[in-house]
Amino acid sequence: MKMVGDENNELKIKETFFITHGNPILAVENTHPLRLFFQTWKQKIFSKKPKAILLISGHWETDHPSINAVHINDTIYDFDDYPDAMYEFKYPAPGSVELAKRVEEVLKKSEFETVHIDQKRGLDHGAWVPLMLMYPEANIPVCQLSVQPKMDGTYHYNLGRALAPLKEEGVLIIGSGSATHPLDETPHYYDGVAPWAAAFDSWLHVALTKGRYEDVNRYETKAPNWELAHPFPEHFYPLHVVIGAAGEKWKAEVIHTSWDHGTLSHGSYKFFSS
Repeated sequence: MKMVGDENNELKIKETFFITHGNPILAVENTHPLRLFFQTWKQKIFSKKPKAILLISGHWETDHPSINAVHINDTIYDFDDYPDAMYEFKYPAPGSVELAKRVEEVLKKSEFETVHIDQKRGLDHGAWVPLMLMYPEANIPVCQLSVQPKMDGTYHYNLGRALAPLKEEGVLIIGSGSATHPLDETPHYYDGVAPWAAAFDSWLHVALTKGRYEDVNRYETKAPNWELAHPFPEHFYPLHVVIGAAGEKWKAEVIHTSWDHGTLSHGSYKFFSS
């Protein structure tokens, strides 16, 4: 596959990443703990310039895998009652029709029979808010892939397995969700971290750093307090996808940890094959 802006270099990427994208207010809140993490991404986390980025966002939910295929990505303001400045941001990263078709191809080869190509959708805040800070030049082609909340963790892991060959073609695969994502009405915890959230986050850390992907795939029977941590699964499934895309004998490394309200874990991870 020949990507936009790259005719000569054969970049192969070994890593996949899961990021917690956090509250979109971080776009204007300079003290938000995720800002520095995203702003120093190229210096501290991943210095290569990928040919393209495939981002799986918890804010695009569909019944079947959908991939956007546009020439320039629109900026979607999928939030309400935020400061006016939030609605003035633009992240006009190019899209990649070629990558979208390639995603469709590899998924269908792996028996994902129904794959939709969306020729209108841009980037939701799970994509453009972190990318605006990670890659502010907006000069890397970005395609966004949806999650299927009616399916389970193993399904999304297998989705990632199908996408793994794209890394060999210079595609950076990022899952953007949340290590914990409780309901809005879940009480905030003002004395450190809520015990239920700490227990789930600790379980997740151990499972990932020990390579227990099957436990993560079956978190409903393995994880403590999962009903509080992920009452709806859409913010968790991007993690399953990037674990699958990491390939065989992968290892996990924590690349960021912080908390919001004592209940929302910003845990983020790098996966790489040994």
